[in-house]
Amino acid sequence: MNDAQNIPEMMAGIGANARAAASELAHASAERKHAALIGAAEAVWAKRADIIAANVKDLAYGRDKGLSPAMMDRLMLDEARIAGIVDGLRAVAEQKDPIGEVLQEWDQPSGIHIKRVRTPLGVIGVIYESRPNVTADAGALCLKAGNAVILRGGSESFHSSAAIHDCLVAGLRAANLPAASIQLVPTRDRAAVSEMLTMIDSIDVIVPRGGKGLVGLVQREARVPVFAHLEGIVHIYIDAAADPVKALNVVLNAKTRRTGICGAAECLLIHESLIETIGQGVVKALLDAGVEVRGDASLQGIEGVTPAHEDDWGREFLDMIIAAKTVANLDDAIAHVQRYGSNHTDCILTEDDAAAARFFERLDSAILMRNASTQFADGGEFGMGSEIGIATGKLHARGPVGAAQLTSFKYLVEGDGTVRA
Repeated sequence: MNDAQNIPEMMAGIGANARAAASELAHASAERKHAALIGAAEAVWAKRADIIAANVKDLAYGRDKGLSPAMMDRLMLDEARIAGIVDGLRAVAEQKDPIGEVLQEWDQPSGIHIKRVRTPLGVIGVIYESRPNVTADAGALCLKAGNAVILRGGSESFHSSAAIHDCLVAGLRAANLPAASIQLVPTRDRAAVSEMLTMIDSIDVIVPRGGKGLVGLVQREARVPVFAHLEGIVHIYIDAAADPVKALNVVLNAKTRRTGICGAAECLLIHESLIETIGQGVVKALLDAGVEVRGDASLQGIEGVTPAHEDDWGREFLDMIIAAKTVANLDDAIAHVQRYGSNHTDCILTEDDAAAARFFERLDSAILMRNASTQFADGGEFGMGSEIGIATGKLHARGPVGAAQLTSFKYLVEGDGTVRA
């Protein structure tokens, strides 16, 4: 088969099947969706050896492409990470089913009774890069919210995603739900992405999860509505009133725990009064941990710090690299984040309640933190189970996008022969 010639036809078929599946899922019982997710979790664990074997092929492909160590880490699956996928599927399964939830209910003087009720969005297209676990997360969350989903994973995770997808389909079939409820685009050809972005008759919303290049492409070319998930240009500001132990522990965890996730710290801002104390200690600890610190002129006196350049500010490294600079005060830090941030996640380290309140008030990031690692910027850590990503836009969904955020609503109006005057 010539993929290039058949992609429009293939994607049209996938879209039609997804639309048909969505019609059935919209009224599928909570019990059937729960059963499908539990069945998928059991299948993933039973097939873990096959998934790891598929992942070996993807890792070889990634090495050939020259992926960075951080990106290879995002791509890699082992038994512990597969156990995490299983736990994520089970967690979503056990969440309260959002569909049919009454969001608001009231009576009008006219005699009508009104309810606002959660409903599925319909068909969701998810375009993501090299993390194969997104296949399970996105499939599970869309299903929980009564949506059909079309998944287009990154070329690097092609085999791993296919193996995980097989398990999701096994769960659907065991629960007597349409296999087309969760579909994976079966080609690496980027033409499939372009096709998805124009499928206005089949797809209700597109969710891009990846770097700036992918998200920018989707936002520029999509004719389907988009939930924006921009890159995580995550800042941590060490305030004059920071606790030194908390600052050291939080910054190290935020940068080094996993450098390839969107909640990893990418820029460190240090109050100028702390250069010789907390600031120097934190910078040296980062260097000792193997992090390349790219500092402004005020930090370059610390042995091991390399000079920062203008393009280091507002950059998502996704690696053992962090940009660092001193700021004159809290407002200077806020101004830097406003200029270079991506409205994803930003953190202040301080014992001063007023400083924290001003930081929270003046910044409009989807997630703002105080004295906590930015690696908590994750739906699972928010108690939402898995999440498709962190939405940085302001319409519909914002922050971690879980099952509840993948819904819309409708109004149910009841009367008793009531007529309008």
